[in-house]
Amino acid sequence: MSIANKITKKTIGQTQLKVSSLGFGAASLGNLYKAISDEEASRTLRAAISQGINLFDTAPRYGLGLSERRVGDVLRTIGADEFVLSTKVGRVLTPDVNVDTSQLRYGFDTPMPFDAHYDYSYDGIMRSYFDSLQRLGLAKIDILLVHDIGFDTHGDKDGYYFEQFQNSGYRALEELRQQGLIKAVGLGVNETAICERVMELGQFDCFLLAGRYSLLEQEALSSFLPKCEAHSASIILGGPYNSGILATGVKGAATPMYNYEAAPPKIIKRVASIEEVCEAFDVPLAAAALQFPLAHPAVATVIPGIDSEDRANKTCQLFSEQIPKEFWQVLKQQQLIRQDAPVPGEELT
Repeated sequence: MSIANKITKKTIGQTQLKVSSLGFGAASLGNLYKAISDEEASRTLRAAISQGINLFDTAPRYGLGLSERRVGDVLRTIGADEFVLSTKVGRVLTPDVNVDTSQLRYGFDTPMPFDAHYDYSYDGIMRSYFDSLQRLGLAKIDILLVHDIGFDTHGDKDGYYFEQFQNSGYRALEELRQQGLIKAVGLGVNETAICERVMELGQFDCFLLAGRYSLLEQEALSSFLPKCEAHSASIILGGPYNSGILATGVKGAATPMYNYEAAPPKIIKRVASIEEVCEAFDVPLAAAALQFPLAHPAVATVIPGIDSEDRANKTCQLFSEQIPKEFWQVLKQQQLIRQDAPVPGEELT
């Protein structure tokens, strides 16, 4: 089956936005951990577009504006109806004349002379939205996601920032959506608890959830995903490789990474067992990781990070990999994934 036939379209929430089942996570285009050239960033985006990908996710945080600039430079050359763009609010960028661009900042090797400050207020979200339009050089943003709100990011200040969003910032999202300036609102986070919490504030169209529903983690099946279905909220599934371990496996010389740090022994052991099943069926581990989440009806798209033209093409190849139904059943039999986890090719009951 060709990749063109594998990349289908699903609708986000109750909107009319149709997104490709394989999307593009653009954090790497902000020079995440390492620098890439503008030319390589452009080639990477164009390779994804040529394969049928239409959803592109970026954020001010990614390279302190660099990712947004690069994404906009390419999307500006194609029709506005040919792409769905999401970016994020919750951080405002301000100029920093004393910045040391020779050092990694927030994990990014970026030349952009800005710093980022949390702001979930009405004014902060409105400023962030209009600043993003300027950096992108585009007249539209389709999906606006509140970035990194919640206890996992803010710890003791969680209550302060949540109150700021609840009493002020959410109104900005509602106004932008009601005025037709954006088509969908959601969160972009690494935890499910905050998503369940904000459903009580109003209607959210989607949640970009990174790493919390994957071949390694299915706790979201117990509460979060059913609540999303009841709320009519779609999942944009980020971090399908759980920070890398489900792409690299555990048999190489490099330290396997999980949840942004070196993987603990328990996780390494579990991935090793999954790899054994992959080898028995001649299924690439990364292909299984990409395709697994999409079997759940709440998941509209999966958006791995893509940092090169070769990676874009390889990701599309993995996404089109044929995986036998028996592969998933063996994972269940060996209790490597939950028994109630929907799997590709399986009729939901």
